[in-house]
Amino acid sequence: MARNWAGTHTYAAPRIVEARSIDDVRRAVAETAPGPVHALGTRHSFTDLPDTTGTLIDVTGIAPVFDLDEDARTVTVGAGTRYGVLALWLHERGWALPNMGSLPHINVAGAAATGTHGSGDGNRVLSASVRALRYVGADAEVHEVRAGDPDFDALVVGLGAFGVIVSVTLAIVPGFRLRQDMYSGVTWDAALSDLDAVTGAGYSVSVFSTWSPETLGVVWVKSRLDRDDDAIAETLLDGRVDPDADPLPGLVDVTERGGVPGPWMLRLPHFRLDGEPSFGDEIQSEYFVSRADAPAALEAVRALGDGIRPLLFVTELRTMAGDDLWLSPAYRQNALAIHFTWFNRPDEVAAVLPAIEAALAPFGARPHWGKAHGFDRVAMERVHPRLGDARAVFERLDPDGRFVNDHLVRVGVREAR
Repeated sequence: MARNWAGTHTYAAPRIVEARSIDDVRRAVAETAPGPVHALGTRHSFTDLPDTTGTLIDVTGIAPVFDLDEDARTVTVGAGTRYGVLALWLHERGWALPNMGSLPHINVAGAAATGTHGSGDGNRVLSASVRALRYVGADAEVHEVRAGDPDFDALVVGLGAFGVIVSVTLAIVPGFRLRQDMYSGVTWDAALSDLDAVTGAGYSVSVFSTWSPETLGVVWVKSRLDRDDDAIAETLLDGRVDPDADPLPGLVDVTERGGVPGPWMLRLPHFRLDGEPSFGDEIQSEYFVSRADAPAALEAVRALGDGIRPLLFVTELRTMAGDDLWLSPAYRQNALAIHFTWFNRPDEVAAVLPAIEAALAPFGARPHWGKAHGFDRVAMERVHPRLGDARAVFERLDPDGRFVNDHLVRVGVREAR
């Protein structure tokens, strides 16, 4: 049985095609017509979002075929390529991605299609770096959409709802260096009084919390360096640098901390590409609120701490700048993401999510498309103002519903067949 990366979701699809080329994808779509198909990447979704009753097409075996355009500052790469592989290739040539997620193991197209992100007040979700997509549509032909095209803002965070993406063009920047430092002792009172001081403390900032009553947790600050001997602040609000602080107790395959300077691709992710990603046997949930509402939203979740802690490995708080992608969690808002990594106790997690979602409802919280949540079509339409417009684009591009599945119908991304 095929499972997701964490082993906590089993796919129902009776058939998986492991594509080795774009032509393999075209053949798989053509040969299964008129049956349902769906793309499958590095399997980091925690639900049936990428599933189908027909054929899953695994794109991770397609060769990367890197194409660097230094004048345009873009790179084009195969959809199934892992971010960490692309990052190493770019680094060798003096280029970088503006940001990365916490795991370099995830594939480029899947991360973009679900609005996956890193952190940083001035950094946008990974999808916002997309400049073009090539995909195999329901007609088994290869199509391309570029930034500025009418459908582009609908398709980038497209959830596999309109085709199988086979290559992605991303914006790049010159390479840079970072260091990682941990701060502990920041209290909730201080943080909620000046949350911008916490989230703006570095190029990329993550707060790791277990919702303890008094202290925020460990603040993981990734500082961009002009020179390797650049100094960092010794204090953060009422907390201090703490070289011994461990935001992920028990996990060893993390990127180097302790203020050691290093290249961007070895500091932006939390985990090493050559190691095991994250906790493993886990379930994840995540909700996005406007940064203007962040202190009040955190207070609302904090009140539920006693019910959350027994099921929780850790919460991570991250920020991102707004964008114009219709189904992005940061569409037209600078956002705070409230992430939960749960122990693999599905019934208990499912029981606590409604309380969290109710607490966050006044703030229009948007769930991560690929993580566990209880939102249906009505709830999604309340928080995603362009959902109906995106659905209309998907229906036009795939009128026979080749890429429709139960999950997409449930959350209102596609119409039922």
